[in-house]
Amino acid sequence: MSDTRRRVKVYTLNEDRQWDDRGTGHVSSTYVEELKGMSLLVRAESDGSLLLESKINPNTAYQKQQDTLIVWSEAENYDLALSFQEKAGCDEIWEKICQVQGKDPSVEVTQDLIDESEEERFEEMPETSHLIDLPTCELSKLEEIADLVTSVLSSPIRREKLALALENEGYIKKLLQLFQACENLENTEGLHHLYEIIRGILFLNKATLFEVMFSDECIMDVVGCLEYDPALAQPKRHREFLTKTAKFKEVIPITDSELRQKIHQTYRVQYIQDIILPTPSVFEENFLSTLTSFIFFNKVEIVSMLQEDEKFLSEVFAQLTDEATDDDKRRELVNFFKEFCAFSQTLQPQNRDAFFKTLAKLGILPALEIVMGMDDLQVRSAATDIFSYLVEFSPSMVREFVMQEAQQSDDDILLINVVIEQMICDTDPELGGAVQLMGLLRTLIDPENMLATTNKTEKSEFLNFFYNHCMHVLTAPLLTNTSEDKCEKDFKIKHFQHIVSFLCTTSHSHFTPFNFFLLDNIVGSNKNSTICPDNYQTAQLLALILELLTFCVEHHTYHIKNYIMNKDLLRRVLVLMNSKHTFLALCALRFMRRIIGLKDEFYNRYITKGNLFEPVINALLDNGTRYNLLNSAVIELFEFIRVEDIKSLTAHIVENFYKALESIEYVQTFKGLKTKYEQEKDRQNQKLNSVPSILRSNRFRRDAKALEEDEEMWFNEDEEEEGKAVVAPVEKSKPEDDFPDTYEKFMENKKAKESEDKENLPKRTSSSGFKFTFSHSASAANGTNSKSVVAQTPPASSNGSSSKTTNLATSVAATKGSLVGLVDYPDDEEEDEEEETAPRKRPRLGS
Repeated sequence: MSDTRRRVKVYTLNEDRQWDDRGTGHVSSTYVEELKGMSLLVRAESDGSLLLESKINPNTAYQKQQDTLIVWSEAENYDLALSFQEKAGCDEIWEKICQVQGKDPSVEVTQDLIDESEEERFEEMPETSHLIDLPTCELSKLEEIADLVTSVLSSPIRREKLALALENEGYIKKLLQLFQACENLENTEGLHHLYEIIRGILFLNKATLFEVMFSDECIMDVVGCLEYDPALAQPKRHREFLTKTAKFKEVIPITDSELRQKIHQTYRVQYIQDIILPTPSVFEENFLSTLTSFIFFNKVEIVSMLQEDEKFLSEVFAQLTDEATDDDKRRELVNFFKEFCAFSQTLQPQNRDAFFKTLAKLGILPALEIVMGMDDLQVRSAATDIFSYLVEFSPSMVREFVMQEAQQSDDDILLINVVIEQMICDTDPELGGAVQLMGLLRTLIDPENMLATTNKTEKSEFLNFFYNHCMHVLTAPLLTNTSEDKCEKDFKIKHFQHIVSFLCTTSHSHFTPFNFFLLDNIVGSNKNSTICPDNYQTAQLLALILELLTFCVEHHTYHIKNYIMNKDLLRRVLVLMNSKHTFLALCALRFMRRIIGLKDEFYNRYITKGNLFEPVINALLDNGTRYNLLNSAVIELFEFIRVEDIKSLTAHIVENFYKALESIEYVQTFKGLKTKYEQEKDRQNQKLNSVPSILRSNRFRRDAKALEEDEEMWFNEDEEEEGKAVVAPVEKSKPEDDFPDTYEKFMENKKAKESEDKENLPKRTSSSGFKFTFSHSASAANGTNSKSVVAQTPPASSNGSSSKTTNLATSVAATKGSLVGLVDYPDDEEEDEEEETAPRKRPRLGS
């Protein structure tokens, strides 16, 4: 038996009729010699001390409540309760109690609280009979009435009887008349008794009594009674707040008196539940369930009545979108819609569907587009809440609107771009609004909730729209904050100022001076002349954008792949590895980890051609011997590559960075990568020796050409993308005489190259690590004119041919590093080996 089944909390009822928590422990039933009988024992889970030792008396009335509670009284004023974590544990102990008392475990109460004959009479008596004799309703009897109401709460049968008696005799109105008399006489003791009486009647949980208590005639007197809590030195002033402070605003006059009365009643009852009544204890949670239901059905009725009044809603929308409407009025209108949408959450699904369709028909989305661009922060916040209700209800409805809007409007005024701008320009230091908007954007671009039909696919249409019209707005802060080099910094700042100025013009000038964050908050980094955001708020914003882009990598396949490669996005993201904010560096690393996690060879070649592991390894070396989250995340990245045996990345890492990483011995990750690399190399050599040279050469040339054509066709499909591809086609094939004619000569040149590498090892830093230079130019990704400290490649000549003889081995080695595992074809291993032979035509890398 698991311990959780018998895990309980022990409660005792104090003098104020409140339950006190005596501790948490584990209960058991066992025979106790001192008590001479079966007993309940509870030992504390913290130190094993005895929290409870209670003999199961044959005549004690035990009650089982809510499937996980057992309540009983051991003395006249000493009530105990066990609250079980699991129903199974409660059932087990209940069976032990019933076994001792000779009762059927199916009963809820082991002893009758009233005689069976009396219970039979209760069932036979007509409902109009007086089931409980209520004391005369007068000042001298208030204490007796309070004791009666409090005493029946533990018995469901007596609660029913008392509720019926109160209803039949019109007793509540008589009590409220006594309240007025006590208040006039300043009878404090009587007012304290009335507080207990009214609170107890609320806990009877009867809708028929609520109808009386919450009527216009009685509700303010009920609130008055609840002001005089005996535990307070001075009474509260709830009535003063409800009548003077709380003002009912009609944005459009409500002509229906029943609707107005229902709104007033709902507000006041909600106030009683949330403000006046204390938070119910674990034993009182169900006492107010009917009160919650009363409020719930009131809200349903209010929403239905407003929805049916089309004239009212049309007038609200007309004023909301009217330019002549003053700011205060518009603020009230937006707040009305916010509360209206909140009430709609109480509707049944089919009714809620009709509600939002009504709002869409009346033009809620165009109206939101206007108010979300206003200067008033409160209005924008309320509009965001309304937008969240719409997105959560029907993302497809919002997507359909913005795609139709794109056919008629410019990109800068599209609803989604307005939302993105609000996210970018959130003035909250903690970016609370930006986080909310980012979640809504993620819902909108999530393919999981997009519909697919026979005629059209929402996923394809919307993602095409998003990447063509919105993605540049989302990534603008990221691209601007990761400028390629210092010489472009001034241009980038001016460019982003132009973007912000443009957005301000189109969005009603709601951008604040903070949003020109590039001017003051971007500082030069001493690493490779890159710049990195050091302002905390800017770093938070970039982290949010990266989180959204990481989501895109996981869910959008070729759309985000095209965007990353055309914008050289991963290189720009990895600049953030230099940030002093570790959380931002981790976001950049997580973005790369998701890309590598796809095990896509297009991404892998993009990474190796651009030497994009360099900033990651630099970050690892800079971190030194510190054992922190950044260290673990980087190690996990390389461990994933090792475990998944991603050959192209393994070869690139070992060939270019192993000398810098071999000193890291507290994990076996890098040694494991070297082992994988050497095993693969041996396997390739064995296959190479078993295949005739002429066959290898011909087949390699044919397959490489087919591969090149396939890749170029794939990248040419996206005609809408702007900008130049990062991985550009390399120059035409080299002349045949540029390569060694025999495999033996090739191996000799390779050995010469390795001896050169030893002379050009990376310089050791002050921390005994190695340091690399991270090139931030797009040429590195293109594979042209890129330089590495580890493996240097001579610059290509103007006609694209490689250097002769002296630099031959270097050229071949550089080519080899970029051709490992382009695509996982069945004979991939053989083709890799063919590359090491002397092909008659140098294979080209497709873009």
